[in-house]
Amino acid sequence: MGRVGVAAPPAPVHLRLRRAWETTVVSEAVFGRLLGAFVLLVVIASATRLADGPVAQTFLLVFTSIVIEALPFILVGALASAAIAVFLPERALDSLSRLPVALQIPGAALSGFAFPVCECGSVPVARRLIARGVHPGAGIAFMLSSPVLNPIVLTSTWVAYGGHERGAEMVGGRAGLGLLAACAAGLVIGRTRASDLLRARPGEQGHSHDHADRSAAFSRHLVADFLFMGKFIVLGAALSALVQTAVPASTVSAVGGAPVLAALSLMLVAFVLSLCSEADAFIAASFTSFSLGAQLAFLVFGPLADMKLSVLYGATFKRWFLLRLLVATVPLIVVGSLVFEALT
Repeated sequence: MGRVGVAAPPAPVHLRLRRAWETTVVSEAVFGRLLGAFVLLVVIASATRLADGPVAQTFLLVFTSIVIEALPFILVGALASAAIAVFLPERALDSLSRLPVALQIPGAALSGFAFPVCECGSVPVARRLIARGVHPGAGIAFMLSSPVLNPIVLTSTWVAYGGHERGAEMVGGRAGLGLLAACAAGLVIGRTRASDLLRARPGEQGHSHDHADRSAAFSRHLVADFLFMGKFIVLGAALSALVQTAVPASTVSAVGGAPVLAALSLMLVAFVLSLCSEADAFIAASFTSFSLGAQLAFLVFGPLADMKLSVLYGATFKRWFLLRLLVATVPLIVVGSLVFEALT
């Protein structure tokens, strides 16, 4: 006699907390309360002179400067993401599926320059493209390149590094290495068929917005995207400020002085922080004890793989996807960062 109505065991507490943070449905209200509590705490600390110490002053200075510089780019990115979600026709990239595979992958990667989508928005777009006939390698290349090559990200990178020659070097390094990593991952992962890459999603179909409700849909996407991306930049700014004030300078210097270890360390930091690519350059530029090559590894790796993306990848692709992505990109990014460091 079969068992009927047996409830599935509850997920572990740490997994439920991570999902609550990484989903917009549950975490936006919580994030708003936490941010309000943090602002109130800062005001109280300033009024009672609890923040007069050098450590507290450094933390507040680093934190507020990163957030204030990054928020305009978060807003621009949310505007672009909402516009694409509501107004871009699904057939816009269908012509890619008619090109030879050798042209589809680099063509899809380069098209990321014209579609300013953050890494969270590029995953469902790539899934729709692959499901509608675009070669899997091309879909993966677009998904990984668009958060790096789009003009908003490149502009924010140039601003974060002070413009001029250094800003141009970081923009060129990020665009070049990001494009190379996206194409490499597309070639490696795209060898499999779409049915072996995508997880089945019953009833999956594209959705469209009527002309009458496009304004409302745009507003909903804008608010959701801004809050979703904003919470990660606030968290990243707080952790960056904490590292710069709490971690001994000798420890940071020891890690930053070893090129390979420095690159891998900042890539791990990028994975944990789960920042949005529209503003992660401001966090990278704040790691002044690390070389520009290590900072470049942070900038290129973060939009490819992080904690929030691991959840999205797990829901979109088969279980082996993330591991194969890391194998294809991590060595390339480390070597690329070393070459960049040697040339600059």
